[in-house]
Amino acid sequence: MGTPQSAAPGSADSTAIDAAAEGAITDTSQGAAPAEGVAQAPGGAVPGARVGIHAVHAGAAAALLEPLEASDAESEAWLITYLDVITLLLVMMVVMLAFAGAYNGVGEGSDALARQATEAAPVELPPLPLPAAAPETAVLPDLGEDIEVLVQDRSLSFRISSEILFESGQADLSLGGLALLRRLLPVLRESPHPIAVHGHTDALPIRSARFPSNWELSGARAGSVVRYFEANGIDRQRLRAVGFADTRPLANNASAEGRALNRRVELVLEQPGA
Repeated sequence: MGTPQSAAPGSADSTAIDAAAEGAITDTSQGAAPAEGVAQAPGGAVPGARVGIHAVHAGAAAALLEPLEASDAESEAWLITYLDVITLLLVMMVVMLAFAGAYNGVGEGSDALARQATEAAPVELPPLPLPAAAPETAVLPDLGEDIEVLVQDRSLSFRISSEILFESGQADLSLGGLALLRRLLPVLRESPHPIAVHGHTDALPIRSARFPSNWELSGARAGSVVRYFEANGIDRQRLRAVGFADTRPLANNASAEGRALNRRVELVLEQPGA
């Protein structure tokens, strides 16, 4: 008799465990235990076993995905907070820029008004006191060639020939003289300085009922100019009439040209206290 061969250790137990596992899987998928004696599918596999295995795999995959989804939610939480902070910073920057722009706008508006006021302002006389220098004569284009401007220390003079303002031996302003003085009115109105009107004559003596001497003639001519300025809006407190007769000649009275230069009226804008 031959000695019976023993089965490999654990082979029967392993077979039993596998059968139990397959039965459990079949029970889970079909909801009932397989009846005793039920024929198995070819190859020895239970028909519901594969379905149960797939169910196990699907459950394991779902269990693995749940931690991943939770991890994604946690990673998005800090991104939302970061975006909120960036939005708040942008809002603050916009508000600050708006305030800065409003402030600059006010400054620019003030500068624009100042420029308009400067451009619209009339031509002003040179500020006094004037620098001490030799007198220089200039012709102002807007006043015409008949009016000369003489810049002196602490004063500014407009020199006009008496031949234009008056008839010979008279102190009443001519039509040409009135038109010439009218051109000076805008300049004198804008100036705050006192105005002294100086009358000058040549050295030829005059004897008439109205003007016994050149003193009366030069004073009357200066007075006529002062009255015209007062009647046309110049403050009388700024006006002064002075007659110098022939005491301040510009040229030699021996020639007709010299005497014509000496017969003149000068409007002197003086610095107060000069």
